[in-house]
This record gives sequence, structure tokens and C-alpha cells, in this order.
Amino acid sequence: MKFGLPWKGKDCMMTDNQEHIGKILLDYKYYPGEDLYCDGQIEEELLEIARDRAQVEYPSIIEERKNWPILYHLSNQRENIVDWIPLKGTEKVLEIGSGCGAITGVLAKKAGSVTCVDLSRKRSLINAYRHQDADNVTIHVGNFQDIEPELPKDFDYICLIGVFEYGRGYIGGKTPYDDFLKIILRHLKPDGRAIIAIENKYGMKYWAGCAEDHIGKYFAGIENYKEEFSARTFSKKGLEQIFDRCGVKQYSFYYPYPDYKFMTTLYSDRHLPVTGELSNNLRNFDRDRLLLFDERDAFDGVIEEGMFPEFSNSFLVVIGQDFPIQYAKFSNDRAPKFAIRTEIVEVGDAAEQGVSRGKELAVRKYPLTPEAKDHVRNIASAYEKLTKRYEGSEFAINRCKLLPETGRPEEPVAELEYITGVTLAEKLDACLVNEDMDTFHELLEHYLELVSYGENQPVADYDLIFANVLIDGDQWNIIDYEWTFDKAFSAKELAFRALYCYILENDKRNKLNLDSIIVKLDISKDEMEDFQKQELEFQHYVTGRQKSMFELYKEMHGNNLTLTELVELYQAEKTKARVQIFEDRGRGFNPEDSYWLELPELSRTRMELNLHVDGNVRNLRLDPAEECCVVEIERALWNGEILSLSAKEGFLPQINGKWLHTQKGGNPCAVFDTEDPNLTFALQGLPVRGESQLELTLTFAPVSQSIARQMIASIKKIF
Repeated sequence: MKFGLPWKGKDCMMTDNQEHIGKILLDYKYYPGEDLYCDGQIEEELLEIARDRAQVEYPSIIEERKNWPILYHLSNQRENIVDWIPLKGTEKVLEIGSGCGAITGVLAKKAGSVTCVDLSRKRSLINAYRHQDADNVTIHVGNFQDIEPELPKDFDYICLIGVFEYGRGYIGGKTPYDDFLKIILRHLKPDGRAIIAIENKYGMKYWAGCAEDHIGKYFAGIENYKEEFSARTFSKKGLEQIFDRCGVKQYSFYYPYPDYKFMTTLYSDRHLPVTGELSNNLRNFDRDRLLLFDERDAFDGVIEEGMFPEFSNSFLVVIGQDFPIQYAKFSNDRAPKFAIRTEIVEVGDAAEQGVSRGKELAVRKYPLTPEAKDHVRNIASAYEKLTKRYEGSEFAINRCKLLPETGRPEEPVAELEYITGVTLAEKLDACLVNEDMDTFHELLEHYLELVSYGENQPVADYDLIFANVLIDGDQWNIIDYEWTFDKAFSAKELAFRALYCYILENDKRNKLNLDSIIVKLDISKDEMEDFQKQELEFQHYVTGRQKSMFELYKEMHGNNLTLTELVELYQAEKTKARVQIFEDRGRGFNPEDSYWLELPELSRTRMELNLHVDGNVRNLRLDPAEECCVVEIERALWNGEILSLSAKEGFLPQINGKWLHTQKGGNPCAVFDTEDPNLTFALQGLPVRGESQLELTLTFAPVSQSIARQMIASIKKIF
């Protein structure tokens, strides 16, 4: 093997065709000797971070760098896409296209062994250094087609996370995606599962104005990839057709939201989103996008009509037996001690064996870090405390029990009763839609009455927002009490926060007259300011002052252009490629006596104007642009006769700029330090006929205002 070891460190040991980084084994048997793809200098930075910095430092590095590749490759939220899969710790996992190891770490923690395959040595080194303490990971570096024949055929899981779309590059041929899937399936146990995460070519974000993720072109997938590209994604039906051609009979679709890259919520056909739920849609960290419509409203429409699966931004497909998990929500955009995962799961004997046959449902909350174990335990104790507080009231507390610890990092587990109904937020929304403000205020007053019960007791659910109150007939249930404190909060505090969060969650709720509601709640201006400060402190408490994805997005995202803004930009550009002509017929210059003359795009720098002038026009004003510029008059013809462009002979135009000194015999040239430059030609001394023709040839060059002013200052010094 003839390649150097520029990245060799103290924990690196090289033997023939193999390299050890800590406990990670890298196998180079099929490595071609050079990386055939690379993202450039950023991979050097990633390697340096992985080699020299601890993973606990990654969040602060991401915040400091504000760089999309660093966020994409190093964010722990990338793990969410597979972290919900209920592994027992004995499974053999194959990860194809492991890259920089975004999910390798979580697979290594949860499975028995992980075999990685990736074409890039640089990326494989990044993966190895960041997970060098894992003793159950082997990374094969090279082309999948070369490595594949030697891979075992008894994997429990094969993961293709953001990989299947590159099947043409991996496999080639006329049916690359079918062939890729068939090859993959050969390496599964009879009861094994393949996990495919991929964008939906008809995802809502692409209709709404996001460029296609792999190609960077607008509507590339929607237009069915009319050009040949290295990658392509599929619709739900398109994937199903591939499965059918490959003989796959058993598969299930899940729907990662906002997408599989930074998934926060996972839906399934057994648990789909409800209206108003999909509001986190602006995720263009890496490039500009259009805002053609409000995705939240569009999602609400497709949800109401049962079409969400077709418009989900991404798919996660499980080939093989489905899981008993219907829904998962990750709350790891927080301080580590509060990082948890919430699931709606099927329970029962079959479900406990990892098979989706249970009919009874439960809600389970898992710690995602060792530090979060206490937080999960506190949820169970909060149930006991709130039950005592609201005993005798109309509030019922969703039952909770603590499942026993097993020593695994995701344990203990808080299991809550799964109950049905309509949230108070949904009921209030219905009132707003129907303009039934009487019922709206009745519901709000009843809520205030219930939260007032036992308000002096030293225990309160600070997160008693309207979305956490489930109404089933006459029964009001508190369904999520994760943020229960051993402290008394006034009913006004809880009601204000619930209202505050309710309005912030959805722009449609802005029509509420918050001031009048605040008056009804008897909240003073000073109290409101205190409550807002308290809310900010609470958010910092939850996040540990670590920046959320929303905050990172505000700092990193590209431009978001609405359709109106896009039209305005187009018009502005169009305006720059035209001139305005004013005609003075004895009343001076005014817009009513003006017209626009459109210029060909290529005539922008050299304008050849042919102006028809009737006998009543005394003066003609030309506005060549709406920006600072330099203009040279190359020639002027009146009815085909050449005009001398000199001040002495009277046809040199008056300008609102400054004439530049030119050599004798040179063309007159003017500089304008205004965004409204103009040249005024006096026509009175010229021979007039019914309609005359003025031909002008101008050379135009835009300049910045500072340069224009420097040029004018230089003129003043010379003259």
C-alpha cells in the first residue's frame, strides 16, 4: 500500500493494509490509494477536530464556527435518525456510506458490532478518531462493489442513511437502484432489517422553494431529473415500485420531520401528524431558498386530506418486520441533563419482542445521556406530587410509572398512560377559526380556574401549556408534566406562559387581542415583564445556554426570498437595463411626459439609442441608470447629421454630475455620484421638422458612490 500517513497520531498504528486508531480498525485492502471524492479543506478541519478535540466540545465548536459542514457532520442530532431503533446490544450492523461517522457512534453504543464501508480514507479517519474508544467497529475503506463480495451474509441490520440515492455511482448499469437493493438484501439474515433514509423527491420543502439537496437546483426532483445527475431521490410510490421489482414484500414507511438529517420527530402510518404540528420548516442552513408559500399551512391542508405521507420531506423505510414504535420525538436540543426521547409504543408480549402486533399503547420517555437519568426519574415523582396537588379538582394527571433500570444507558424509562382526546390548543384554534370568542374565553377562564387549584402548594407544572392539556368529554387531563418544580407558581404566571407560548407557536394566533386577555387575567405591566424575564431564564435553564438549532439557523442560514421579493429583485434588475426619456414641451420635465426605453441585455454597457422627437419638444432628458456611474458620449446624430459635442457649439448636455477632463479630440465623459444621473439636451437650436430623429451612442459603466466622489474630488483638485 503506497500512501503516506500525514494524520498519524499517538493512537495510530499501521500494519499491512490495516490501521488502528485507538480501538477502531481500518481496513485498506480495497482502498485505491487516493480519495476519489473530497469536500476540500473543510475535511482537514473536521479531521483536526476529531483528532484533537473531545466530543463534548462539539456543540461549542459548532457555535463558534457557524459552518454548515461542521454542523452537518458533528451535530449529535444526526444520530436521531437511528437512535430510536430498539437494539438489544447483540446485533451485527452494516453501515454503508459511513462518511465522517455521524451515526456510527450511536450504532456502536447500541449494537454488538458495526461494520462500516466508505470510499473516502479521509472521512473514515475522521470517523475513527471521533469514535476511537469503540472496540466493536471496523471500517472498510474502498469501493463498495469491491468490498461487498467479502462481507458476511448474516447482518441483523444494514443502514443506508443518505446513501441509497447514490446507487448509480455505487453500482452503475441500467437498473442501479434495483441492483443495489438486491445486493444489500443478500447480506441480511432471514429476519434482518434494512434501514433506508432518503429525501422525498416530492417533499413539501421542494415545492415551497428549497433547492434539491444533492444537486442544488430548484425543482430538479419535481421535474423528474431531466438531466443526468449523480444522485436521485424517489417518491413514496417510486420506492415501493423498486421494492416490488426486488421481491420485497415486508416494509414500513416512517416520516422524519423536518427531514432525516436533523430529525426531531418521527411519524409513521400508525401515527401521523395533526394540523398545526409542523411548524419547523426553515432548515436551509447551507444555501439560499425561495419562500413560495407557507409550508405550515400547506402541510395542514395535506394532513386534513390524508396526503401527508406523499409530501413528507424525507422517508425512513424499514425493510423487514416493523417495530412497535409508532412515534418518536427527540428533545436533545437541550442541556445534556435534560436530553430525552419520547415514544408512543405498542405494548404487550409481541411488542416487547420488537414486533408490531400490540394494540395497547403507552408513552415512554428515555434519557439520551447518563446525565438525563435523574430527569426521567423526576417525571415519575412529578406524577405523585401533582396527583396530590390536584386531588379533588377536575384536573386528572396522566398516570406514570418507572420501568426498572437494566444498566443500559437509555434506562430508566418513564412510562405514561396513552390517552386520547383533543388538546386545549386545538379547541382554542377551532374557536378562532369559527370566530367564537365567547367559547374561547370560557375555555380560558375554565383553564385559569383549574390551574388555580392548590396554587399555594409548593409544587407546580411550569409547562402547563394548552398543548399539554388533553380534553376528553368533560375530563381535562395533564398529559406531559416533565417540567414540574417543587415551587409554587401563581395561576397568573402559568396562564400567561401558556398564552405566550400559544401565540408564539402559530402566526394565525396573532389576531388575538393579547392586551385585553392580560387585563382579564389581572396581570399588570410589571408582572408581564417579570414573567417574560422568567421565561427567558427558563429557556436558558433547559438549554444550558447551548444554542438551539433555531438559534443556529438564524445565524447560519442563506437568504430566504419571498415571491414578492423575487419579483421586486427582477424588476430592479430589469430597471437597470433600461433608460428613461423625459420630454420638455414647455412645462419642464415630469413623469407624465416620459417613457422607458428597454435595452437588450448585451447593450447595457454600450447604449445605442434611436429617439423620435416631435417638433414641440424643447429639451430632452436622458436618465441612463438608477445608480452611480460614468457615461461617455461617443456620438450624436440629428436627422442623420453628426452633431459636434462641445459646449461652445451648444449641444453638450447639461448634467447633474461632473465632466471629466479628456484629451483634445476625445469624447466627453461624465461621472455621476448620484443614483439618479441625468443628461439634458437642448434642442431649440437644431433644425426642426415634423418629427426628427436623435441618435445617441453612449458607453456606460457603473461605479460605487465612494469611487464616484473620489473622481469628482480629483477633478476639483486639477481644475
